[in-house]
Amino acid sequence: MAASMVCGRTSMFFRSLNGISGSKTLLSANSQTLLLQTASYNPKPLRLNLREPYIPDRSSEKTPDWQKTPRYDRKLFGRYGSASGIDPASLWPNHEQLERIIEEENEWHPPLEVKLKNLQEKERQVTEKRQAKEKLIAANMAKMPKMIADWREEKRQTKAKMNEEKTRRSKLLDEARESLGQTLDPRNHKFLEMVADLEKEEKKKQKLLKKKQKHEQAAVPPPPPPPAAAP
Repeated sequence: MAASMVCGRTSMFFRSLNGISGSKTLLSANSQTLLLQTASYNPKPLRLNLREPYIPDRSSEKTPDWQKTPRYDRKLFGRYGSASGIDPASLWPNHEQLERIIEEENEWHPPLEVKLKNLQEKERQVTEKRQAKEKLIAANMAKMPKMIADWREEKRQTKAKMNEEKTRRSKLLDEARESLGQTLDPRNHKFLEMVADLEKEEKKKQKLLKKKQKHEQAAVPPPPPPPAAAP
């Protein structure tokens, strides 16, 4: 039984090979036929009917609008020449159209002098911007030492105010503890109220002191003018 199965598979394999070789032969034959047909193809040349050119009737309503334009007239004259019945002078632009063409040409393709002038103007603007930027940088660099000194002074004053406020706050807390006679939590409501009252009193004292100093300065007579020099 095994031998019969092997023989059957072998015969099927050989039949497949024969079919593939036959298909290859058929394809090669078709390719050769197609090449021969292509090589022997000789189309007839196109013949232009120059004796009876197609000239659209402008007065007819059936003629489309695009066949009534000057652009189509130029195509007809280029194709049929004088047989088109078109006057060559009508194909040239009139004075107004010529001026518009010249303006467009100058706008999109300016002469060399204008290009050089525009290039010089652009370079001048770039140079001015660069010089202005360099001048600004130089001015800022000149101000840099003073800006650093001012920043350090401001930082020193801020730190001094913070230390002064810390000292004043600590003093008020000590006064509040002495007034209550016991150690309380700084978050206690009664303790916070007393600290707020002490701060109000301190601000009031500072305000009165400034007012007193202002009155004393106003009461001081101004110094006498220096004596005039002898002639």
